[in-house]
This record gives sequence, C-alpha cells and structure tokens, in this order.
Amino acid sequence: MTEPSSVRSGRRTFEGSSVAVATSIMNVATYGFTILAARIIGPSQYGAFAACLSLLIVVQTVALGLQTTAARRIAVDREHVATIERAILSLSLKVSLAVGLLMCLLIPVIDALLNLDSLVTATVVALACVPLTLAGGQAGILQGERRWGALSLFYLASGVPRLLVGTVMILWRPDSTSAVIGVGLGFLFPLLVGWWVLRHRRTPDVAAAHHTARSMLAESAGNTQALFAYFALSSVDIILARQVLDGHDAGLYAAGLIMAKVMLFLPQFVVVVAFPDMATPANRTRALVTSLGAVAAIGCVATIAAKVLSGIAMIFVGGAEFGEVEDLLWLFALLGTVLAMLQLQVYAVLARQSRRAVVLLWVALAVVVVVGLQATSVAGLVTSVVVVDVVLLVVLTIASIRMPDEPAPQAQPTP
Repeated sequence: MTEPSSVRSGRRTFEGSSVAVATSIMNVATYGFTILAARIIGPSQYGAFAACLSLLIVVQTVALGLQTTAARRIAVDREHVATIERAILSLSLKVSLAVGLLMCLLIPVIDALLNLDSLVTATVVALACVPLTLAGGQAGILQGERRWGALSLFYLASGVPRLLVGTVMILWRPDSTSAVIGVGLGFLFPLLVGWWVLRHRRTPDVAAAHHTARSMLAESAGNTQALFAYFALSSVDIILARQVLDGHDAGLYAAGLIMAKVMLFLPQFVVVVAFPDMATPANRTRALVTSLGAVAAIGCVATIAAKVLSGIAMIFVGGAEFGEVEDLLWLFALLGTVLAMLQLQVYAVLARQSRRAVVLLWVALAVVVVVGLQATSVAGLVTSVVVVDVVLLVVLTIASIRMPDEPAPQAQPTP
C-alpha cells in the first residue's frame, strides 16, 4: 500500500526536527567538554589544547567541502545517487589518507607553530585528521538523501562521545595530550555510525560520466576554499583583538565572542536541513528566504534576551570576572546572528556553485582587517566587525535573490 503524502510529509518534518535536536545536543556536548577541559587541565595546558582545536577546525573545512559536494550532487541528480555515493566514499577515503599523510609530515611544524613542546600531541592531531575528513563524505550522502534520522544519529555521535570519552581521558591524565586524544577518539564514533547506515551500498544501474572523481575533487576543493574564507572571516576578529587591544580588553573580547559563537551554532540545523533544497532549482529561492527568516527570528529573540537578561548570560561567558563586557553582550549576540546568516548564504553560494560570490568573502575579510586595526576599544572593534558583516550579508542576499534559478544538469549519456 502506498503511504499517503501527508504521512510522508509528517515523517520528514519530524525527522528534520530531529536534526535540530541532535545538532543542539552535539554543540552543547562539545561546548561542555571544552569548559570541563579548561577547568580540569588548567590555563597553560588548555592554551595548547585550544590551539590544537583551532587547527582541527581549519582542517575540517576539507571535510565540509566533501560534504557539500556529496549533498549538492545527490540533491540535484536523484537518478545517479548510487554512482555519486560510491564515488564520494572512494574520494573521501583517498583525500582523508592524503590529508593524514600531509599532517604527519608536518608534525614538527605543528609542534613548533602551536608551541606544544610535545611531538606526541602533534602526532595525535595529525592522526585525528583522518577520521575527521573521512566522515565528511558520509555526512554529505545522508544530507543529500535527506536521511534526517540517520544524520541525527551521526551528529549525536559527533558530540556526546567526545564529552564522555574526553572527560574520562582528562580525569585520568589532566593535560593537553589527553584532551586531544579524547577529541580524536570522539571522531571515530560518527565514522562508525556513517559506516553502519551506509554499509549496504547500492549498485549503480546507470552510468554517469559527469560524476567522476576528478570533477568531485575539483568541486570539493572550491567548496573548501569558500568555507575557509568564511571561517577566516568569522575568526579573524579575535586575532585583531590581540593586536589592537591590551591583554585585559582582549580577554573581554574573547569572552564576548563566546556569546557570538553560541549564536552562530544555535541555528546550525537550519543550514543542514535547507542545503539540499537550496541546491534544487525549483526550491532554492524559497528555501533560502525561509531559512534566513528562521535564523533571523532565532537571533532576534536571543539578542533581546542577551540585553534584558545580561546578568544571566554572563554566567556562560566567564562570570563576574568579565563583567565589563556585560553591556555589550547583545552586540556580540547580534554578531553571532549575522555570522549564522552569512553561513547560510555561503552554503547557498555553494549550492548554486557561484564562484564569483566567494570573492566577496575575501574582500570582506580584507576590509575587516583594515577597519579592525583602527579600533581602540572592545565596543569599537565589535561594532566595526558587525557593520562589515551586515554589509556583506545584504550584498549576498540581494545577489542570491536576483540570481536566476538555473535548471539542474541533466544526466549525460556515456558513449
């Protein structure tokens, strides 16, 4: 018996909602482990651990590049899902091994660059890049096929085991190496979930010459470059703060950024669920506008709450020691909201494969650096960054809405 469309729609809505819950739990667990690590291993060891996490975030752009490639191609070309799945899994394995080999060759550089004074810690970071990268292709397949239930399990496995295993590791041995080992072991759990749900591979029944490993690699490289530009734009202000502000004010700025990061990751599920629709010509404009509205609504509520309930919000950004930044928390919440909307726009650009729009990210990054170097206070720096990001958001939104919806590429018959 054919399942009624209303039942199918209800199930998809429920499973889509499960992604929101799963990503929220993942972010809370990840944030929780970071806070526990700071308290258990102490400031000096935590500095090394935080540096390792920053490097892993940079490497993660490769995984995200693979994920967006898989999700976009599957969403656009439903006739060749099995071909794309097999190709992206093979490509992900090769890229992850290549990244791991490169990082292993750079172990002495990692040790010196991050000032770790531990080749063991640098080695763990290098090895952790393999499962981190490999999992990107798996997530992209589940996202493109809109298998929200499986993807929710994937995201839960990305956060909860890190909290549990990582906490055990740092309680056993409270130092940065144990913390990084905990993170590395945590990367294995989503990989296992991905392997389990994708273990029954379908045999491609139709050849698709345009879904080659070379074309996917080229697209993934372009996606990685765009995502790297975005992450640089969203992170450069803390570097600027350490350059233009004294140590005390730079610390206040870093505390305010905790609020910004919360607002950035809070609506992450919107990007995950909306991306396949943004890659589909018939749905992309509606999906983008609806998603931007949802992120803006969440951000408005949280920004108002940060203003009205600033005393409570301070508990989560450092406590009374950072009380001087309390009056600016709403502005940092606004910054995080704008960054979340920019993230959505970046993924919309990747969904359309509009490379020219990526140039705007690099231009905005340059402007933030130039303007930020002129700042003399916490308020001045965060205001400058917000203004530049808002201008970029407006430009990208106008360009996205005006851009015509092009039909999805048709399957090309093989000779």
